[in-house]
Amino acid sequence: MRNETEIQYLPGVGPKRAEALTSEFGVRYASELLRIYPFRYIDRTSFVRIADVKGESAYIQILASVRRITLFGAKGEIAQENLKELKFNTVKRMSVWVTDGSGDMEMTFFRGIKWMFEKLSEGGTFIFFGKPSEYNGRFSIVHPEVDRPEKQTTAGMLPGGVPAVGDSDARTSGNQVGGRLVGVYPSGEKLKNCGITGKVMNRIMQGALNAALGQEEETLPLYILEKYGLAPIHYALRNIHFPDNAEALEKARFRLKFEELFFLQLALLKQKFVRSRAEDGIMMPKVGEVFNKCYEALPFPLTSAQKRVITEIRDDMKSGHQMNRLLQGDVGSGKTMVAVLSALIAVGNGYQACIMAPTEVLAQQHYRNICKYLAPTRVRAALLTGSSRTAERREIHAGLEDGSIGIIVGTHALIEDNVKFRKLGLAIVDEQHRFGVEQRAKLWRKTCDGKPPHVLVMTATPIPRTLAMTLYGDLDVSVIDELPPGRKPVQTIHGTEGKRLQMYNFLKKEIASGRQVFIVYPLIFESEKLDYQNLENGIETIRHYFPFPPYKIAVVHGKLDNEEKAFNMDAFSAGRANILVATSVIEVGVDVPNASVMVIESAERFGLSQLHQLRGRVGRGSDKAYCILMTGHKMSKESKNRIELMCRTENGFEIAEEDMKMRGPGDLEGTQQSGLPIALNIASLARDGQILGAARNAAAAVLNEDPTLNLAKNVRLLLELRKNKYGIKDYSNIS
Repeated sequence: MRNETEIQYLPGVGPKRAEALTSEFGVRYASELLRIYPFRYIDRTSFVRIADVKGESAYIQILASVRRITLFGAKGEIAQENLKELKFNTVKRMSVWVTDGSGDMEMTFFRGIKWMFEKLSEGGTFIFFGKPSEYNGRFSIVHPEVDRPEKQTTAGMLPGGVPAVGDSDARTSGNQVGGRLVGVYPSGEKLKNCGITGKVMNRIMQGALNAALGQEEETLPLYILEKYGLAPIHYALRNIHFPDNAEALEKARFRLKFEELFFLQLALLKQKFVRSRAEDGIMMPKVGEVFNKCYEALPFPLTSAQKRVITEIRDDMKSGHQMNRLLQGDVGSGKTMVAVLSALIAVGNGYQACIMAPTEVLAQQHYRNICKYLAPTRVRAALLTGSSRTAERREIHAGLEDGSIGIIVGTHALIEDNVKFRKLGLAIVDEQHRFGVEQRAKLWRKTCDGKPPHVLVMTATPIPRTLAMTLYGDLDVSVIDELPPGRKPVQTIHGTEGKRLQMYNFLKKEIASGRQVFIVYPLIFESEKLDYQNLENGIETIRHYFPFPPYKIAVVHGKLDNEEKAFNMDAFSAGRANILVATSVIEVGVDVPNASVMVIESAERFGLSQLHQLRGRVGRGSDKAYCILMTGHKMSKESKNRIELMCRTENGFEIAEEDMKMRGPGDLEGTQQSGLPIALNIASLARDGQILGAARNAAAAVLNEDPTLNLAKNVRLLLELRKNKYGIKDYSNIS
């Protein structure tokens, strides 16, 4: 049993600061604090000449000699002859002029003047570190850190030969003091209010290293360390906080990133292994007559990608193990058809299937399409949403319980407790990232004879490989990477306010040719904080340029009641309206083959994946399609890059990768609902794809040889997993 040091007993902490650290980082012990890593480093390995100081943005380090020290009181400069009798509580400011031969610079102090006055001496050489600011054409540094350029001669040792870390004037590995990379840690208001500045945080972390590093045990077996060239844990933790040099920092980073991603993948793959071996899945040995009838009646051939995915699903469903499969497919790739045929396999084996969608618009569209495909099969389907009337609900509930309804399409209404199935064999979730984990879990619990249903989750949002491996590493993944024949590429155009009239004239030509137009806005009502086009004002402008008659405009946004929204959407889908003005509520699920133009107002406000989804609403027919991205003239660099990328490519996976790099994985996948399996402390899914791939391969190799981690060489791995630091959520069957 290791003797853990509580953080309040570290030098310079105490109860108040300990409380703030616990609140900010969720840590109580020094060993836990060691796993809070710097998010960037200030380079103190090099010096800047005073003559070369040019900007105010970066911290600099200067090696210079003190030329003059001047003290100022309330009445101005304090004369030299008065210094002997000086009371420092009367000093308001100290000015220190330094020179390095290339120029002069002023160092200014308003606090700690007595201590600094005694430390500095005219003619002495010191290292000054801080952020320069410019005033009247000259640069100065207020309250720089000051160190002597002496070299370290001795170093303490911790148990096991681990070097101790001293104060800011120690441990420089023979280099001049200050000649090191200084970590900058995450901070918050509570820490600042307790006086935990960057410098204080470094001293606290030094104390944590001295208290806990000697007790840290290696988490990875020796054979993995050697195979992947990983630094030992002591070396990694010491150099991630106080790197000896840039090379040592890189070694530490690689080790800690690999460790974090390795255990994440090990936990996910172990969960997948256990489930794949469980003999508790519903067995569906045959394809079934209703599948064949539907397949033979299809008015179009399936793509080879669709056929491949259906084969993968069939193999899962007849295996005797529960299927847990993620189906990825770009906009318009034919996922709905795959879902229908998969549902018919379940029906053909005497079971029921449900398809859950995130919005009523999407659920209604799925239902209409499914009914068309089911016509030759005579399989009864039903639609259950929040808008379903009481009498309808009673009939649907009865049909699900007695088994007369084979396929049910719905929204969150499907997970209500009073919805009971006779024999639920397959649960399909569309646009799965829009549902929370617990919401999905309620659906999985509607078991048949105690056996969970097969699970197919679908998304039209292309997910970067690294994110898919993390969010869904415990699922099998199928990708429809082929669009149906006849789909034409969508031409994407960047438009600005000066080209608005030209854009409206183009829309009139398209409408005159019998086609329809989407116009999407980011806001419903005017925002005082954001200077963007909004739907409310936009409608008035559009009505001015497209008057009734001859033009007919439908409006859909989240503030409308469901009945009015459905009526307007149906009007556009049926061709009774030429223009649909909407918010991003139509991002998913709106399928109008006759629509040829998507105009996105204030496109700089949308993320890349969202723009890609919206663009996918057009180009579903045989006509040439266009997406027009309207922006202001002034855009940030990031916004310009997003718009340029959209105009350059339609590849959803390329777009998703860039989106994750720009916005991070949390925003991309709606993780406030679904959540990443663990919080990553140092690894980045956007930047560390290669390390993640290596870590996953390493985890897979371990489990292939030792699925239960019972071999002596893997004891450390099992112990680490049992610490529950890797709280992996099962996205398919959460209890």
